[in-house]
Amino acid sequence: MSEATVAPQSLKSISAISLFVEDVPATKAFYEDVFGVETVFEDETSACVKFDGLFVNLVSVSSAGDLVDVVASRLAGSRFQLSIWVDDVDAVCSALEARGVTLLSGPVDREWGMRTATFTDPAGHSWEVAQELPPSSAA
Repeated sequence: MSEATVAPQSLKSISAISLFVEDVPATKAFYEDVFGVETVFEDETSACVKFDGLFVNLVSVSSAGDLVDVVASRLAGSRFQLSIWVDDVDAVCSALEARGVTLLSGPVDREWGMRTATFTDPAGHSWEVAQELPPSSAA
């Protein structure tokens, strides 16, 4: 595809991602409760929640064949991680735990200058909350 065919700016911003889930209602409820996002679309096999600049489509595994060839099992392991940068990782982790979220790691200071913690949604998708550390705090 030539640059003349695609405008240079058109492929530089991710607008939406689709996550394949076993239980759409439970995963939607998790996103609404944990992230405080609004559901902007919903049908029998999917729900779409809106973050500030990103739509996250929660699509049932049973209907994902319309979008991809094969959906990997949750037991296959994580293949990506979504990250949200926050001002205070420790405060966010306390709020997550108060909502029943179990942290997988952290909060911990990383050598690359971030303080991070991770958790998963009900479908096993990995999420990270990260806070930029002042230069003198980096491990």
